[in-house]
Amino acid sequence: MNTAFCIAAAIAVLSTLMVITRYNIMHALLYLVVSLLAVAVVLYMYGAPFMAALEVIVYAGAIMVLLIFFVMMLNLGKESAIQERQWLKPHIWIFPAILCLILLGELLFLVMQNRQPAAGIQVVDPKAVGMALFGPYLLAVELTGMLLMAGIVGAYHLGRQKQKTLHRFLENTDV
Repeated sequence: MNTAFCIAAAIAVLSTLMVITRYNIMHALLYLVVSLLAVAVVLYMYGAPFMAALEVIVYAGAIMVLLIFFVMMLNLGKESAIQERQWLKPHIWIFPAILCLILLGELLFLVMQNRQPAAGIQVVDPKAVGMALFGPYLLAVELTGMLLMAGIVGAYHLGRQKQKTLHRFLENTDV
């Protein structure tokens, strides 16, 4: 298990460094997803499969939705189509794909071993997580939801196309 941890941790650190050093936002987001998947493998390894699933669904899934909203709201036209063709070239996505395949192989290896969690670690069921989030931390969860909603509204207003309005006295009317 120590070797598996070292591999997942190395992939997490490497992909996080790639996030920091990329100039293109799409490349950085792709490496961020790889980093989050590596963290999910580490969480699974240390006896938190539910937390690993939440990591994949909430964080990696949310990043993908963010990427989709980013592309949809900008709606750049022909320039973006040319750029997207360049993104589909193998030299862009082959390295993150290799890192993801390594993580998938490692995760399959860990699932096939079917080991029990390390001593002293308690398995927490989803009901206990829900009770903890919506019990004493209800206000924090609601504030986080409102903050995310404000971010979505702000992104919409920043990304929308402004329509040109012409004052009624400046219109060309033939009388």
